[in-house]
Amino acid sequence: MTSERPTVLVVEDDDSMRLLCRVNLELEGYRVLEADRVAKARALIDSEQIDLILLDVHVGGDYGYELIEPAREQKGIPIALLTGTAQVGPEEEKRVDAVLPKPFKIEDLMTTVRGLARSQAAH
Repeated sequence: MTSERPTVLVVEDDDSMRLLCRVNLELEGYRVLEADRVAKARALIDSEQIDLILLDVHVGGDYGYELIEPAREQKGIPIALLTGTAQVGPEEEKRVDAVLPKPFKIEDLMTTVRGLARSQAAH
């Protein structure tokens, strides 16, 4: 983490879910970037300092898993997978740092984000 205010990228096609994440994360002092498509998220990963990613499995017509390797290999960014409809298998779980089933409690969101932010700061 390079700044005192960690940046979270929320990759989610549901407007209300992005808003929920953004408001709660900003209240905790995080800087929040949003993407409703994988292409937009890729552009942000390439152009911004991102400390962690909240990634929906299904992002519109896109498959969120497409972002895992570029975010990991290029930047080493921790990823929490958000899923409401897809079953996350053991292979997918190994590729991310956390899985947060939707609907989730705000406390669970914040615990997950704090934990990933701490682990990123330690590197």
